[in-house]
Amino acid sequence: MTMIEIFKNYLPYLHETDTWILQVFAIIFIALLLDYVQKKVLRKLQNQLEKTPNLWDDAFIHAVIKPLSILIWVFGFSIAIEVAGLSNALKVFEVGVIVVVSWTLIRLINFVEVNVIKQQDVKGQKIDKTTADAISQLLRVSVIITSILVGLQSLGFNISAILAFGGIGGIAVGFAAKDLLANFFGGLMIYLDRPFSVGDWIRSPDRNIEGTVENIGWRLTLIRTFDKRSLYIPNSMFASISVENPSRMTHRRINETIGVRYDDSKQLPAIIADVKDMLMNHPEIDTTQTLMVNFNQFATSSLDFFIYTFTKTTNWIKFHEVKQDVLFKITNIVEKHGAEIAFPTSTIHIENDALISEK
Repeated sequence: MTMIEIFKNYLPYLHETDTWILQVFAIIFIALLLDYVQKKVLRKLQNQLEKTPNLWDDAFIHAVIKPLSILIWVFGFSIAIEVAGLSNALKVFEVGVIVVVSWTLIRLINFVEVNVIKQQDVKGQKIDKTTADAISQLLRVSVIITSILVGLQSLGFNISAILAFGGIGGIAVGFAAKDLLANFFGGLMIYLDRPFSVGDWIRSPDRNIEGTVENIGWRLTLIRTFDKRSLYIPNSMFASISVENPSRMTHRRINETIGVRYDDSKQLPAIIADVKDMLMNHPEIDTTQTLMVNFNQFATSSLDFFIYTFTKTTNWIKFHEVKQDVLFKITNIVEKHGAEIAFPTSTIHIENDALISEK
């Protein structure tokens, strides 16, 4: 059989298939054109909305741009499948719509979280980033679970049976993954009780834990130690240890003991009075808090008095600058009264009779 005969035999078939092929081509072309047009329109709209102070519309337009392109192509391919005479075109479209809507909602949640935090920072208002992160994670998980269930329902699965099986299987899973669940609920308690937030400096006297909280996950909490190492703590551990949060202190304390020589005992009352007056008039000392300057004890080589007061600042660097200034001023007061700060010394007393007997 020659090529001409073969062509003549298959020509009727090709002629019959021309219609749907052209239709599929036309559908794909229209989808491509719609995608191009919507991108141009949304990009211009996005540029206009970014100039407005409202961040909610920015989040919405960012969340919609990419999923809308996918939705157009899903719609186009579904129609093309239907035109080609293939089955399950409706199910493909339904599942595609569910995926696109879920993706859009998740993107919207992410952008809203970022924009809300950004807006509060611009206004100078303090927002709990840990709470914002917890709410966004719960919303994302809710969207994903709901999408999976709706998608299974669209594919013809019996959701009631799946949920019933999940209830029975949940018991077995609970025993098998009890540590994972303990960490999950530990993270949930951190979000609810909020003993610390992202950015807080925390430490535990029960364990060798100290550093800045960088992330609170559902299973682990990331702490950056002061030597810049990453420390990953299971969330369940925080239910059994005590945690200090120095970031939430209202003041920092200065508690120092200063000793002067026994030879300067007569100047000690005036020194104590001047030191107390200096603290009362220091601009960085909070005089509404406990403030004490008192003679404390007869030490081995000195007469000790202590200062007990609180600074207004809680900043670690500035606190040490204030403390340094206070100690220098105390040194000047001691020297102004002709006294000296004591250091460990030993005095040997030799009896005169002992010297005569040795001669």
